[in-house]
Amino acid sequence: MAGKLLLWLAPVAAVCAPAADFQKQVQPILASHCVVCHGANKAAGGIRLDLKPAAVVPGQPEKSPLYTAIELSPGQPHAMPPGGPQLSTQDREVIRDWILAGAVWPAGIVIQSGKSTAHDERALVDEIYKKIIAHSPEPAMKAYKTTIPGTDVSFETVPIPGGEFVMGTPESEPGHKKDESPQHKVKIEPFWMESREVTWDEYRLFMFAKDADKDSGVDAVSRPTRPYVEMSFGMGINGYPAISMTQHAANKYAEWLSRKTGQFYRLPTEAEWEYACRAGATTAYSFGDDASKLGEYAWYADNSDGKYQKVGTKKPNAWGLYDMEGNVTEWTLDQYDANFYHKNADQTTVEPWNKATKPYPHAVRGGSWNDPAVQLRCGARMASDRSWKMQDPQMPKSIWYLTDAQWLGFRLVRPLKVPDAKEMYQYWNSGVEKE
Repeated sequence: MAGKLLLWLAPVAAVCAPAADFQKQVQPILASHCVVCHGANKAAGGIRLDLKPAAVVPGQPEKSPLYTAIELSPGQPHAMPPGGPQLSTQDREVIRDWILAGAVWPAGIVIQSGKSTAHDERALVDEIYKKIIAHSPEPAMKAYKTTIPGTDVSFETVPIPGGEFVMGTPESEPGHKKDESPQHKVKIEPFWMESREVTWDEYRLFMFAKDADKDSGVDAVSRPTRPYVEMSFGMGINGYPAISMTQHAANKYAEWLSRKTGQFYRLPTEAEWEYACRAGATTAYSFGDDASKLGEYAWYADNSDGKYQKVGTKKPNAWGLYDMEGNVTEWTLDQYDANFYHKNADQTTVEPWNKATKPYPHAVRGGSWNDPAVQLRCGARMASDRSWKMQDPQMPKSIWYLTDAQWLGFRLVRPLKVPDAKEMYQYWNSGVEKE
């Protein structure tokens, strides 16, 4: 009851939240799409957006030329950016919400063209790539434990052998949904996977900057703004899974961890996640079809007492992975598409990844402490939704936190084959700049 009361009180605590971070949310949009034509070197139409713009009426987006121009469809007179493509729905909402909140522009801010911002991120990824390939490769696929440099916090990974499996579920499976079919063959290359979900012990190192990071340059990786509420919502910190982060935040944690350790980490694809969860099984759950045994392997609605539990306290699956079913639902890299399986129905697909082109929805897997047994099936799918940050009081809403997804976390994988720097950039940015 106490846990549920804390969840109910969360919106009240959030009322006193600080204003959104202009530099992390609004500035990148103007830098990437606007300043090249409306800056110090070129002020098209006499409008500059590198300084506090006159094209904005605080509190009234419908009377602000900046907002009305980006809302026009490409090809219409005065549509911005000229010639398209139109800004994403998420970016337009950020600009709208910023104007509604008063269009605050911090003193001294002069925005540079976004080309340099993108270049800096790619240069950073290039640097991380060079550090990773300088490390000797693992001699064999075996389990290992890593202590995060500069800390006493560690995590364990287990080897996942490459192979082929049937992805999706048969129509005869209890709880089957249309987006889980048709079943199709998928080939997966070897990788390591964290044996447990990422905990607050690990994730808080990323959330809160450390001097060691600054000294080593790791602080150059984008970090979350400080949370406006206590993000465990009273459910526990030490040994408990980190929750309520956006997919963008999970991707940036993977980039940060890769820079810290010199080993490449990323979110798993949907296919990798299901392959690892099944651990060779073809049944509804990794241990069989009998849902009455689920309590031995998972925390879910029937046994969780209304909150998440410490990671690794139930039985692992056949490959040594804990909490793949239950405890917290887990992020994957993929854009969620209810019809994606149809595209691969008649062939064996190698390493499928439905690359994201928009902020929502992404695919999440595994079910949680808050879900019924049927949602914990290996093949069950779920799509992220912008309502997961509905209670976020910030304007515009945070790119780092999902206030209403207190059952959502993640774990990372490390592919045996190290990708090139361009691929690393794609993984860590997931085809989407903002959540």
